[in-house]
Amino acid sequence: MTVEKEHPRVVVIHGPNLNMLGQREPETYGRTTLDSIDKEIKALGIELDIEVETFQSNSEGAIVSIIHRVFEENIDGVIINPAAYTHTSVAIRDALLLLACPVIEVHLSNIYKREKFRHTSLVSGVVNAQITGLGSLGYSLALRALKELMK
Repeated sequence: MTVEKEHPRVVVIHGPNLNMLGQREPETYGRTTLDSIDKEIKALGIELDIEVETFQSNSEGAIVSIIHRVFEENIDGVIINPAAYTHTSVAIRDALLLLACPVIEVHLSNIYKREKFRHTSLVSGVVNAQITGLGSLGYSLALRALKELMK
């Protein structure tokens, strides 16, 4: 007999400096705070019948550890904005390789319209999809897409 989960679970992982949204470079990242984004995506999760957990860290190791927890707890999906680690972290990329669940990479700004070094995403090759340049809307779109991918 198989036991069906009550609700699919998704972890939203925010990388370095995203805790400063609304204050840091508002011309690039907007005035929306991380707290507002988290509240919005959790509310959408309730609407879509998805349990949403959010996590932010400025530490690469902490991000790797949360990805390990996703693997160990067999969580159903991940939305990740690795922020600056997008372009530098082989460790986060390698941790994402552990996951069998769908993963969507999100960026508030269009990384391809910015400095050349930001055009390379080390994680894009190991995720299901990438949403870039749509501001906080990208997180909502990612959660809706995950709902379809988790079916």
